[in-house]
Amino acid sequence: KIILNKDPNYPKISIVTPSYNQAEILERTILSVLNQNYPNLEYIIIDGGSTDGSIEIIKRYEKYLAYWISEKDEGQSDAINKGFRKSTGEILAWLNSDDLYLMNTLHKVNEAFMINKEINFLYGHMLLIEKEDNIIRRLYTVPQTYHSYIYDGGNIFQGTVFWKRKILYKYGMLDKGLKLAMEYKLFDNFFQNEKGYFVNDILAAYRLHKKAKSHTAPYKLHLAELNSIRKIKSNVILKIYYRFRRIFYYCVFGNLLKNINEKLKTFQRLKS
Repeated sequence: KIILNKDPNYPKISIVTPSYNQAEILERTILSVLNQNYPNLEYIIIDGGSTDGSIEIIKRYEKYLAYWISEKDEGQSDAINKGFRKSTGEILAWLNSDDLYLMNTLHKVNEAFMINKEINFLYGHMLLIEKEDNIIRRLYTVPQTYHSYIYDGGNIFQGTVFWKRKILYKYGMLDKGLKLAMEYKLFDNFFQNEKGYFVNDILAAYRLHKKAKSHTAPYKLHLAELNSIRKIKSNVILKIYYRFRRIFYYCVFGNLLKNINEKLKTFQRLKS
């Protein structure tokens, strides 16, 4: 009822989900968006022509969607761009079909934008989860500048980034030529030219599974794409500096020991 009865007093948030043959986990992604109970949600799903039952799942929630389509596309970036072109929201984001939003994420995003009128994008922490939603560990970020974003390995988690519509068109859509690093090119522009905001909260969950592109794609390809778009080349001294900067913030936020403990547990689990 909340989703169907739009409340224009809330800024419209448009979420785009690109999907292709993810029937096993797609429904959980869809529900994580719809169950936000955000009063002015525009949810768009762009399917790449799935043949595994995904279409039946999408149709199950069709009345809650602003738009959906299933057709062949030129890849993930092309699908996301299609969704953004159909969107009309003031605030934009995309959520991949194997990831999740945590409860109340959209309300927290709205609140942050309302309190900080001057910001154009925001970002926060993320969970790393298994196929069955079990938490592997928490992925923490810190307040970032353009240089720390570049030199600290792009320590921003795509599923937690939300931005105002006006800056998407300012820098253009996602580059269809990039298969793994499409968000880095967009976020590079955000951090270099726009005022961002760090939300010290966990906003989304990234699912680690065998079919995920981050699991199947060669690391060298990912690195090659990053090097092709970044305006600043690697600098060992600055990398070390910004890495220590992140550790300092972890200490301030109280996350350092928890993060180390979770990394050790993950390592032991993978080893066993």
